[in-house]
Amino acid sequence: MTDKSTKIIPLADLRYASRVPTVPARFLAPTGLLGDTLGRPLRDLRISVTDRCNFRCNYCMPSEIFDKNYTFLPQSSLLSFEEISRLAKIFVAHGVEKIRLTGGEPLLRKNLEVLIGMLARLQTPAGKPLDITLTTNGSLLARKARSLKDAGLQRVTVSLDALDDAIFRRMNDVDFPVADVLKGIDAAQQAGLAPLKINMVVKRGTNDDQILPMARHFRHSGAVLRFIEYMDVGATNGWRMDEVLPSSQVIERLRAEFALVAIDPNHSGETAERWHYLDGGGEVGVISSVTHAFCGECNRARLSTEGKLFLCLFASQGHDLRALLRSQHDDEQIAAAIGLIWQARSDRYSELRAGLPPDASPASAAKRVEMSYIGG
Repeated sequence: MTDKSTKIIPLADLRYASRVPTVPARFLAPTGLLGDTLGRPLRDLRISVTDRCNFRCNYCMPSEIFDKNYTFLPQSSLLSFEEISRLAKIFVAHGVEKIRLTGGEPLLRKNLEVLIGMLARLQTPAGKPLDITLTTNGSLLARKARSLKDAGLQRVTVSLDALDDAIFRRMNDVDFPVADVLKGIDAAQQAGLAPLKINMVVKRGTNDDQILPMARHFRHSGAVLRFIEYMDVGATNGWRMDEVLPSSQVIERLRAEFALVAIDPNHSGETAERWHYLDGGGEVGVISSVTHAFCGECNRARLSTEGKLFLCLFASQGHDLRALLRSQHDDEQIAAAIGLIWQARSDRYSELRAGLPPDASPASAAKRVEMSYIGG
C-alpha cells in the first residue's frame, strides 16, 4: 500500500490495443518490393515523436479531454532516438522513401535535431537520400527552423487554420497568436525548408470564411496551401458530417475569385488534388479525406511515440514493435515481422465509410486511435 504522496509511473500505455508481432521461423531479406493484400507498396513512414502538444485544437486534442489531468506517456515508454533510427533503417530496406516526423507537436521533443541528423544519414538501397519532412503547428518554428535545416530536415508542413487572429486563437484554444505562426513560416522559408506546405483543416461554420483570405495571403508566396476536410479521426473530437465542407465546394469558392487549372499528382499515392493559379500565383490543393476516398493508393504506415505500428490513420489496433526492439530481436527478425504485417494489410476504412448511410459509421469508431497519438 502506498501513501498519498507516492507517485505511480505507468510503465507503458495501454489505451490502445496492440499485439506483439510474430517473427517467422524462416524469412527472406527485404527487397524493397513489399506489397499488401491490395498490392500497395510501403513507401511512406509517419513517425510520432511525442504525444504532447501545446495547442488544444478541437478537431485533434479538445481541451475537455486533454486537460491538466490527462495522463501523457512517461519518458520510459517513448522510443529513444536510437530505436527510432533503427526501425527507420529497417523500413527503408522494405521500400520506404519518405519519413515524416509528427506528434502531437514534434518540436516539443527535446533535441529533435539529433534524431533528424540520424535519419538524414540513411539511404535507400539504391543509395538515394530519404525525403525527410516534419509537420508542425508552427509555434516553435521561428526559433528552430535554422537548426532543423542544419540537422538535415528538408521540408516542413505547417498547420494553420485561420489568418483571422480571433478565429485562430479560438481554434487552438490556448490563445496563441497567429502572428507568431506566420513568423515561423517566414523563418522556415528563409532557412530553405522548401517547398513549404500550409495545411488548413476546414470546419464548416467555424473557419470556412477563412478559405479565400488564406488563398490570397499565400498566393505568390512560394508556399503550397492545402485545404483538408474535417475528418472523423479518433473518438474525442465530436465529428459530425454536417461540419464537413466538401473539397468540391472549396474549389468552387476559390474559382469564383481565381482562375485555376488542375495538375497531375507529384507521385503515386499522393493525397492532395493539385491546382495551379493561371496567373502564376503558385499551387493550391485539397485533401478530400471524407468525400473522396484515396485508400486504393495508400502507401503509408504510422509509428506511434511508443513504437506501435498502425497501418491506417483510422486503425483501432497497432503492432508493438517496441516489444521486439527491447527483447533482443535482431534487425533481420524485426524486418521479417514487419514484412508479415504489411503483407497482411487490407485496411481501406475511407472506402468502406463511403458506402455507409450519411449518419452511420463503422462499429469500430469508438475504438479508433486518436490523431494526436500517431500524427496526421
